Amino acid sequence: MRYPASEKLEIIRTVEASHLPVKRTLAMLGIPASTYYDWYARWFDGGFDALADRVPRPGSVWNRIPDEIREDFVEFALEYEDLTPRELAVKYTDEKRYFVSESSAYRILKAEDLITAPAHVVIKAADEFRDKTCRPNELWQTDFTYLKVIGWGWFYLSTILDDYSRYIIAWKLCTTMKAGDVTDTLELALEASGCNSATVVQKPRLLSDNGSSYVAADLADYLDGNGMDHVRGAPHHPQTQGKIER
Repeated sequence: MRYPASEKLEIIRTVEASHLPVKRTLAMLGIPASTYYDWYARWFDGGFDALADRVPRPGSVWNRIPDEIREDFVEFALEYEDLTPRELAVKYTDEKRYFVSESSAYRILKAEDLITAPAHVVIKAADEFRDKTCRPNELWQTDFTYLKVIGWGWFYLSTILDDYSRYIIAWKLCTTMKAGDVTDTLELALEASGCNSATVVQKPRLLSDNGSSYVAADLADYLDGNGMDHVRGAPHHPQTQGKIER
């Protein structure tokens, strides 16, 4: 707890005027003895103004690169513009006999706005699907969740989620992550949704990642036999497994 200078001085006056021992008085006030004696020493040396809270300032950094070295390194970097910060740090250390780390080289160049943009195209992912679902059982998302049970080992929760309603249609706790586990979960989902017994215009599409069980030929044959399309996640697209993962 921080005390203003006026309260610190009041505490010092209270301790001085108390007929009890200093330690006992401070215990009653809830003030540590080391804190009190620090206040007292500051007040004795500098008066009331010395009791004000001091703004913490970082001490001198022993390994800070001097300003003249920083300026020399900037000139050195301008002379070798084609080198990366890492290469500049190594070359400067070898030639100038002054060690400059890669991170220090990067910070110096960054402060002088000498770090160039990366020479690659950044692919920006879409914020949402272009073709959104508009009804239940139009698109199902599926994924495995890893569960470790102490004393038993790893289990894998296979889940089917409706993309439109975000309703968990079916789930199955498995000991493996094979295509057969996926088809078993799909059987449960088709039964729960009624899509395997009612006549529907189009079976739900299945959206998954590119895990080994989802790219297996057995799953492809099962989906083809049930008239279901399969969509797998594309790179740089956050909307693929977002709902079922959340």
